[in-house]
Amino acid sequence: MPFDGTTGERLRKALLTVAVLLGVYLAVQSLVSVEGMRYIGAGVAATNTVTVSGHGELLAKPDVATFTFSVVSDKATVAAAQTDATAQANAVTDYLKAQGIADRDMQTTDYSVSPRYEYQTAVCPVATPVSAGTNTPDAVYCPPGRQVLKGYEVRQTTTVKVHDTSKAGDLLAGVGTKGATEVSSLNFTFDDPTGVQQQVRDKAIADAKQKAQKLADSLGVSLVRVTSFNENSSGYVMPMAYGMATAAMDSKAAAAPEISTGQNKVQDDVSITYEIR
Repeated sequence: MPFDGTTGERLRKALLTVAVLLGVYLAVQSLVSVEGMRYIGAGVAATNTVTVSGHGELLAKPDVATFTFSVVSDKATVAAAQTDATAQANAVTDYLKAQGIADRDMQTTDYSVSPRYEYQTAVCPVATPVSAGTNTPDAVYCPPGRQVLKGYEVRQTTTVKVHDTSKAGDLLAGVGTKGATEVSSLNFTFDDPTGVQQQVRDKAIADAKQKAQKLADSLGVSLVRVTSFNENSSGYVMPMAYGMATAAMDSKAAAAPEISTGQNKVQDDVSITYEIR
């Protein structure tokens, strides 16, 4: 017999081991197949859905002011204009540094060199006497005018961020006494807008959830899961203040304008689609 003796016993044990391992393997494969069935159709779009919108907003006091200043120099040569503009810009930035504005909070946002022309009209010559035998003066030719280069204009614009908003008025007045030709674009905003925006988003989502639950109760259905989410953040409305229109400055000391930071309205809108059952 093939399984008699010592060799047969070893063969039986080997076959038994193979059978056990095969059984374990088949059992594991079966479990994997059953587990995988849970995800079949998971990516299929839900057919019964409702979509609701949510809105959130809040008023928050801004903690940062930003404004821009420009220096303008008009000279006969590019080099002279650049040298003069640089001296003016440095004087303003030195003043801002002395007032506690860090280098990282000042950024040059525009620098341009432009030729300046002047249009000159040519003088027409005096008409010649009437030619013999005619009643019409001889034709007079007037040469066209021409553009004449008069010099070059250099303009440098710097954006300044002010963390202490209470200093904004003094700084706006101060830069004008240090050489700034124009001051504009005063805005109040948030140094870290993500925190405020997250609060508003949470309010918008809560609003959408409440509407969805009320709708489900009215329809006599249950909310199963979220199938899509869209956000339309309108950001925050920044109140505009002093200097939004470009204003020319002079070198005389000016009274600091009274600056009101007010509050910024931050808002967010979301759209959530739920599968219902």
